Amino acid sequence: MTAPLVWLPFDPARLGDPPDTLRYEVVDPTVEVPPSVAEVEFYVPPYAMNSSVARVLSQTSSLRVVQTLTAGVDHVRADLPAGVTLCSGRGIHDSSTAELTLTLILASLRGIPDFVRAHDRRAWAPAWRPALADRRVLLIGYGAIGAAIEARLLPFETEVVRVARRARAGVHAIEELPDLLPEADVVVLIVPLTEATRGLIDAAALARMKDGALLVNVARGGVVDTPALLAELATGRLHAAVDVVDTEPLPDDHPLWEAPQLLISPHVGGMSSAMWPRAHRLVRDQLHRFAAGEPLANVMTGEY
Repeated sequence: MTAPLVWLPFDPARLGDPPDTLRYEVVDPTVEVPPSVAEVEFYVPPYAMNSSVARVLSQTSSLRVVQTLTAGVDHVRADLPAGVTLCSGRGIHDSSTAELTLTLILASLRGIPDFVRAHDRRAWAPAWRPALADRRVLLIGYGAIGAAIEARLLPFETEVVRVARRARAGVHAIEELPDLLPEADVVVLIVPLTEATRGLIDAAALARMKDGALLVNVARGGVVDTPALLAELATGRLHAAVDVVDTEPLPDDHPLWEAPQLLISPHVGGMSSAMWPRAHRLVRDQLHRFAAGEPLANVMTGEY
């Protein structure tokens, strides 16, 4: 019997000890989809959210598992063939994304972009800025990454208010947002993009945020109503820092580039030296489970 075929976006040697009962091919679908697409049973797409994944999925006939390297799976779910198990990259990006979230918060509050611009002008421009200490941070999304963000926020002497899809001990339900938003100094978004969360932060939600509050989006661009955000930023009432936007890459003529009090990073939450060791460990462990016929981790069910 032929061993099950696994497609990887990297050399299997990077996994350390992958199961020797499986076959491996390194595939970059942006370059070529090889004929073995009809045989692949376990597919790890490249760390990129583009149409190449959909092109591969549409040609498979033996596929059993898709293991993404991303925490979000919204770019795969719509094209997933019936009966194929979808597993997320939960755990790969916790540290990297949490670090970037703290970076965006601190840089925005303490005015680092203004200091960099002053540096470029050789201008000495001291200014009083808000601290993170003593601030109330509303964390919308309390999965693995949300918990990692909280762990890094607490040493800064903050109060963290947790929100998730459903209420549980110490965590508010998302339906409580209208009452929670007005009390937050910093609002962090780390929810998956689903039909339930698309446009979650709309004009009404933004209007409920207190004057001078900071919105940080490390979720997906579609979670925020971009025209509504632009309108609020234009008034000077709110600040924002976003690692994601609803059109990526952001066109050079997009009004977000000119929006006041906005810091943009180019969707780099997971792009750090911490990512690949965690990605390789997760894929290795999943392949051992797959080869042994054991239940897989991070299986995505329902909308979340």
